Amino acid sequence: MNSLVDKYNIPGPRYTSYPTVPYWNEAGFTADLWKKSVIRSFSESNAEEGISIYIHLPFCEALCTFCACHKRITKQHSVEIPYMESVLKEWKLYLELFNQESQAQTQKPKLKELHLGGGTPTFFSPENLRTLLQGIFDTVDIAEDQEFSFEGHPNNTTKAHLQTLYDLGFTRVSFGVQDYDPKVQKAINRIQPFENVKNVTEWAREIGYKGVSHDLVFGLPHQSWEAMEFTIRKTLELKPDRLAFYSYAHVPWVKGVGQRGFDENDLPSGEEKRRLYEDGKKLLEDLGYIEVGMDHFALHHDDLYQSLIQKKLHRNFMGYTSSKTQLMVGLGMSAISDSWYAFAQNAKTVEEYQNMVEEGQIPVFRGHILDQEDLMIRKHILNLMCQLETSWDLQTSFPEIENAIEKLKEMESDGLVEIAENQIKITEKGRAFTRNVAMVFDLRMLRNKPETRIFSMTI
Repeated sequence: MNSLVDKYNIPGPRYTSYPTVPYWNEAGFTADLWKKSVIRSFSESNAEEGISIYIHLPFCEALCTFCACHKRITKQHSVEIPYMESVLKEWKLYLELFNQESQAQTQKPKLKELHLGGGTPTFFSPENLRTLLQGIFDTVDIAEDQEFSFEGHPNNTTKAHLQTLYDLGFTRVSFGVQDYDPKVQKAINRIQPFENVKNVTEWAREIGYKGVSHDLVFGLPHQSWEAMEFTIRKTLELKPDRLAFYSYAHVPWVKGVGQRGFDENDLPSGEEKRRLYEDGKKLLEDLGYIEVGMDHFALHHDDLYQSLIQKKLHRNFMGYTSSKTQLMVGLGMSAISDSWYAFAQNAKTVEEYQNMVEEGQIPVFRGHILDQEDLMIRKHILNLMCQLETSWDLQTSFPEIENAIEKLKEMESDGLVEIAENQIKITEKGRAFTRNVAMVFDLRMLRNKPETRIFSMTI
């Protein structure tokens, strides 16, 4: 395995989209084209699938030095209400867009999925979260099989937060644990005792949440296997329904991510990091968890595992989800939306975002319109990321397919994939290299290889 790590540990995308953001054709994108794609997608899918909404709540009281999210560090909670008002104004702009084609009768969006991310969503008071969400719920029909979830910080999530959101229909919560080792916590500026995580997990279950997830990260500074094992065993004392077991993405060259709080020599080597993953994965499986897709583990009863078995697993900018909607609207600073035919990202600063909304503009500043080849390749990469297999025929083949097969044959000889006629399957051994397999199909990257490093390492 170590020689495979050396061979395949290269920079590569996480594939929450295809094309990946660095390969968006921004020159061919306009706000008008984005709006047309939203109208098309809404008219095609709302009545059947419904839509998803992601709300980016960017504020944090302290900077975690491992974090690459778009955030604003402040202790001034007076920012909450103005930001909420901007989000609701942005949502109103989308409502006007949805009904542009049907002037005779207003067609309400059917809301199937909603996720609050950040930043720290629980930076906002329970009362303000209720006001924000009720402002959206008053304008939609909520699907019977809705999935509402949010990210909570164990240090500031209160029982009132959990109860308020549960009363509004939220049934899933994920808590960012990362690591319990004090030395690691100090390095990443994320000091949170186990008791805090225990409290919020038990409160969520008492209230009635059907899914509690914990996020763990391997590859952090000063992490050893002994510390990782301790973290996993402490986590398993609480038996979360689902676990995200992420590889730390070290991208300090990205402006403003704050990943300079430690020396790079403090990070585990590629071989050490692979051991953290391999031994961590084995321990999780020994304790009853099943690997789902990439980076995620779930117990048998969890929806994520059930969707894998039923081949309904989906992946988008929110990560893995147990169901798919064609249209996902991202609200808030830096949020990314997906109409299936196009991607669009909102302005990256709070001020620019709020100014655009105040001027009556949907606040997108860049995006990508997918062509037919993009749509085809996107399906292949989604199949690999979600089902660990894909196949092709005359309609879903592409010019570089022979070159791709040659690269796949080398992976086959390494035991990472199995190739049949017009079909590829990722093996159990190959799961850890899923990103590498997907890269074989990434035509935009293959045709325009980056001259500088733009992605984190795959291992």
